[in-house]
Amino acid sequence: MKTINLSLASKVMLSIVGLLFIVSLFLPLWRIELDAPQYPEGLTLQLHANKIGGDVDIINGLNHYIGMATLHTENFFEFKILPYIFGAFALIAFALIFINRRKAVFGFLITFVLFVAISGIDFYRWNYEYGHNLDPNAAIIVPGMAYQPPLLGFKQLLNFGAYSIPDTGGWLLTIAGLLLAVIVWLEYKYKKTT
Repeated sequence: MKTINLSLASKVMLSIVGLLFIVSLFLPLWRIELDAPQYPEGLTLQLHANKIGGDVDIINGLNHYIGMATLHTENFFEFKILPYIFGAFALIAFALIFINRRKAVFGFLITFVLFVAISGIDFYRWNYEYGHNLDPNAAIIVPGMAYQPPLLGFKQLLNFGAYSIPDTGGWLLTIAGLLLAVIVWLEYKYKKTT
């Protein structure tokens, strides 16, 4: 049975995918922006592959009053493993150039989609626990109120508007996923005719 190799365009796109995974290691992946009248400049929480950044100390101070747990990088195992996952994805993208098989690229695309789905579920779980497991002895208690940030989009939390959106690294990962999908589509579409 004849094996079908990848086109040069697909190999170039795979090299770009590998570079996008590497660059995303050094940029914030996700951000939660908080807007309120008392903070006209806004507050930002940024999630990197290996740490929490942004206005963490101010947000922790505010959250203490409503009984939310403080955020610390060392409390999340995800920050220990994500750099290795992204590094592995970059190596796989580069290796696929030499493996030179469209089925292998399709398998990588499926793996990446599963990773995104699992990450979304984990982020939702993290947000849920953070917004619902409140200290019953907090200074400010609003009966029935939970402070779960949105997974994606906007949510009003008392006098704060919370926006949860991808940051630069997250958009680069989105582009990487789209490029993988384009490679698979092109390879299967054009190889059918040959």
